[in-house]
Amino acid sequence: MYTHSEFDAAFVAERNRQFRAQVERRINGHLTEDEFKPLRLMNGLYLQLHAYMLRVAIPYGTLNSRQMHKLADIADRWDKGYGHFTTRQNIQYNWPDLRDVPDMLDALAEVGMHAIQTSGNTIRNVTADHFAGAAADEIADPRPVAELIRQWSTDHPEFQFLPRKFKVAVTGSPNDRAVTRAHDIGLRMVTQNGRPGFEVIIGGGLGRTPMIGKVIREFLPQEDLLPYLEAVVSVWNLLGRRDNKFKARIKITVHEHGLEDIRTRVEERFALIRPDFTGVDQKLFNDIKASFAAPVFREAPTAQYETAYKHDPIFRSWADTNLAAHRAPGYAIVQISLKAHGATPGDASSDQMRVMADLAQAYGHDELRISHEQNVILPHVHKSDLPTLHAMLKKHGLATANIGLISDIIACPGMDYCALATARSIPVAQEIATRFDELKLEHDIGHLKIKISGCINACGHHHVGHIGILGLDRAGVENYQITLGGDHTETAQLGDRTGPGFSADRIIPAIERIVFTYLDLRQGADEDFLTAYRRLGLAPFKAALYDEAPAYAAQ
Repeated sequence: MYTHSEFDAAFVAERNRQFRAQVERRINGHLTEDEFKPLRLMNGLYLQLHAYMLRVAIPYGTLNSRQMHKLADIADRWDKGYGHFTTRQNIQYNWPDLRDVPDMLDALAEVGMHAIQTSGNTIRNVTADHFAGAAADEIADPRPVAELIRQWSTDHPEFQFLPRKFKVAVTGSPNDRAVTRAHDIGLRMVTQNGRPGFEVIIGGGLGRTPMIGKVIREFLPQEDLLPYLEAVVSVWNLLGRRDNKFKARIKITVHEHGLEDIRTRVEERFALIRPDFTGVDQKLFNDIKASFAAPVFREAPTAQYETAYKHDPIFRSWADTNLAAHRAPGYAIVQISLKAHGATPGDASSDQMRVMADLAQAYGHDELRISHEQNVILPHVHKSDLPTLHAMLKKHGLATANIGLISDIIACPGMDYCALATARSIPVAQEIATRFDELKLEHDIGHLKIKISGCINACGHHHVGHIGILGLDRAGVENYQITLGGDHTETAQLGDRTGPGFSADRIIPAIERIVFTYLDLRQGADEDFLTAYRRLGLAPFKAALYDEAPAYAAQ
């Protein structure tokens, strides 16, 4: 993985020094909160409902055991002993004291981490497939590309005061695990006549005006990536609405001008600036690629894994849900669920962080990944080590066998933390997970993605959930709207709104009726929820929701 160079370290140290002085001026009253706001946002510091919140970048979701240990130490020393992993592959600390934030940033810098551009109207943390470098279906590891974009975009002089925030996602697989079509720019690695390049998607995004991104270039040669990205962002920087922040994202610009007009402008800008990129970026890219060399995979018997799988039903259940195919023989990708039934989705205690860090060092070639689904990944684990690793995870409450199931819920912090939220998300997620654990139906239901947002900003990705839940305020009462049939993958689509929302005490029974309707109408256990919904359409689910038809569980 990439490690900070001397230049990187000096750059981060100087930014931290500047911010320390700005914090002191705020504490001393020499800066008002309004004057301080743009300065703190440039350094990842938000003012939430009850306290400041520090958002730390985990570029393309990759970190090592030393970095994870540092995140745990920060949680213990300056927060409440836990961190919250987000859908942007970041970690958030919800309770720092303002005076402590500069010390937190200096501690992060010790392990090559920072909070720069995790907020504000800039190019945010570049995200990537959480199986990058390990997936069996991968064309190439997308992380060197993500790192190139990170270096290009960090403190880019033209793009520090954009119309709104700007998000980029990269995947190296035809199976999209990076939600590329819901980003301002999505990059999907493709090849054309053996030549590496990208399908470029622009204008995706969720929030109050959700849109699926559109393909602006079917094939962009790899060596043209940075000038093309610069052309896209600079065109939007000129055209983007600054009179209304709710219409400022590139998705609105594409919608208002039309894709063809934007494509013409981008191509003209690209042709103008392409000669300025003389190959220095490609030399840098080749240097970066060397940092992402695959670990030396070992060959060993897998009999221990096979025996455990055959004779231990708890291990077998975990292996069936939480393991994914690895490109190296004898290896597996381990997904560690941060969604124990009744827990807060995405939260990890400092002790759990240390356990995961130690397991990565002992069994996972010292690599961890954070997924946009708020789980932690050990990308390279030999199968012979899986029984021992599973036992350690189980000992520390990290062996929940529910990846991809109904309790593996994405949820934003909601009104428990966020000043923008209009309803709670966390309690709803906890109650859904607990309820279906009580019913013992989770594994029978199979693959089903629930995503919950506590306001229209859609940080919980509810628009692309198989079942999406949006919490809103209706005359001072929490009200939850439901969408069905959303999809965040390569076949991305927005969910269909079912109708009027449900009060907090009626949302769990409503979800039950949806699930029981699916179980009644599916064509066997092999037909997952999304496939069944696409075959059946909205009508039977809407009838079950609003006619309150008899529940499957009562039959």
